[in-house]
Amino acid sequence: MDLDLQQKVAIVTGASQGIGRAIALRLSAEGARVVLVARSAEKLAAVAAECVGETLVLAMDLRDVNAPAQLIDAVLAQFGQLDILVNNAGATQRGDFLALSDADWQDGFDLKFYAAMRCSRAAWPYLQARRGVIINIAGLGGRTGSAEFTIGGAVNAALLNLTKSLADRGVSDGIRVNAINPGSIQTARLQKRIATLAHAECIDFDAAAQKMAKQQGTARFGLPEEIANVAAFLASPAAAYCHGAIWDVDGGQTRTL
Repeated sequence: MDLDLQQKVAIVTGASQGIGRAIALRLSAEGARVVLVARSAEKLAAVAAECVGETLVLAMDLRDVNAPAQLIDAVLAQFGQLDILVNNAGATQRGDFLALSDADWQDGFDLKFYAAMRCSRAAWPYLQARRGVIINIAGLGGRTGSAEFTIGGAVNAALLNLTKSLADRGVSDGIRVNAINPGSIQTARLQKRIATLAHAECIDFDAAAQKMAKQQGTARFGLPEEIANVAAFLASPAAAYCHGAIWDVDGGQTRTL
C-alpha cells in the first residue's frame, strides 16, 4: 500500500534505537525525508546509513529548553518545510515510588513531556502551513497505573492529555494530532527487565520472557516495527479522519475503555 509520503519531511525524536529507529526507517522506506534526532551522533549515523532516502542527523539533548526551537530552525534551513513530527524521545525511571527522587521525576518530564510540548509548539506554524501531522508516542502506563511505574504513568498521562488538547486546536489550524500507546515492545529496555527477572528467579531468559508476557495478559511482546506500521499510517493521508485518537498497540494488555 502506497501511503503517499514521498518527499514529506518528518522529524523523529529518539530515533537512535528501538521504536524511534523503526519509525524512522519505515517513514524513509515510504519515501519521506527523515530528520533523525537523539543524543548519540554515532547511533544516529548508523540509522541514517540504513535509510533509503535523504536524511538529516541532529544530535541534541531535547531536555535543553532551547533545543526544540533549534531543531525546527535546522529542519527549515535544510528542507524549507515540515510535514510530520513524531515525538518519541524519552524514557522514565522505574522503581519504588518512595525511592524515586525529585531529579528522577524532573528528568522524566523534561525529556518526554516538555520536549514533546516544546517541539510541537515550535513546529506548529510550519505544520499548519503544510496541514501536517503530530504523532506522540506515549505508553499504556498513561491509561493504567502501576506501582513501579509512577513517573512513566504520570508523564504518559500528561502526554495523552496534551494530545487531546493539541488535537482540539488542530481542528481549526489544520493539523492532525494523534498518539500511540505501545505495550511491551522488544527493545533493549525490555530485554534488560527480562534479564533482571531471570536473574531474580534463577530461570533462563526465554522462560522469564514467557512469564512476564503471561503476567501482562498477552500472548507475546510486540516488535518496534509493529509500532512503526501504525505511525506510518497515522502520518499518511490514509488516516485523514483520525484525529485526537489514542491508539493502544499492546497485544490486548489494556482491557479498560
